[in-house]
Amino acid sequence: MNREYHKWWSNRLQRNMELLVFGHAGAKVLVFPSRLGRFYEYEKLGMVHALKHKIEQGWLQLYCVDSIDAESFYCDWAHPSDRIWRHGAFEEYILNEVLPFMQNKNPHECVISHGLSLGAFHAANIVFRYPHLFKKLVAFSGRYDLTLNVECFNDLFDGYYNEDIYFHTPNHFLPNMDCSWRLSHLRSMDITFVIGKEDPFLQNNEQLSSILSQKNIMHQMPVWDDRAHSGYYWRRMAELYL
Repeated sequence: MNREYHKWWSNRLQRNMELLVFGHAGAKVLVFPSRLGRFYEYEKLGMVHALKHKIEQGWLQLYCVDSIDAESFYCDWAHPSDRIWRHGAFEEYILNEVLPFMQNKNPHECVISHGLSLGAFHAANIVFRYPHLFKKLVAFSGRYDLTLNVECFNDLFDGYYNEDIYFHTPNHFLPNMDCSWRLSHLRSMDITFVIGKEDPFLQNNEQLSSILSQKNIMHQMPVWDDRAHSGYYWRRMAELYL
């Protein structure tokens, strides 16, 4: 299996960023790690091995990016407005550095956004904001409203709210989306988000599903037994849905 390590200085983030590429051809999969996860997490969890056949056959090519969650959503010492601003810079890095890098390496027309846990938020958020850049969304165990307080998971903005947070919260901005161009792209997309029936964010996922249905956006939301929020489950999900 082809495996490549890449590292470059990002002017948008003012720091070095690393990523791993697996595979030589096929649909390009942009992979976001879980909360505070690193670019090597997907491989370490055995996810790459679970997809080995599809990768070696040239059906999928993975691009596993790093997170900067410790500088954005989980940077407790920073003001919430600075946390969402830093996340915005990360999104610019993905849009203007990672996606062009992927296109230069592989011209395949299909780009899939994929993530685990908080990575599922990253994967879904960028798709709902820029649906013309993607053909498919596959999100596992996600939380799509970071302002919620559920179990031990707190509002990541400590009660603060502004326009930037609104436009980076799918469950908030999607109900008001009336752009026919964006909606047409979403309606032609293959969308899957998977959640466990004991996951604390099941209701949040159900709300997102309801919003999408109201917008006539086709999708599937398989609900798995248990909490289904670990590598054991994600490996099985990846084989089925990617």
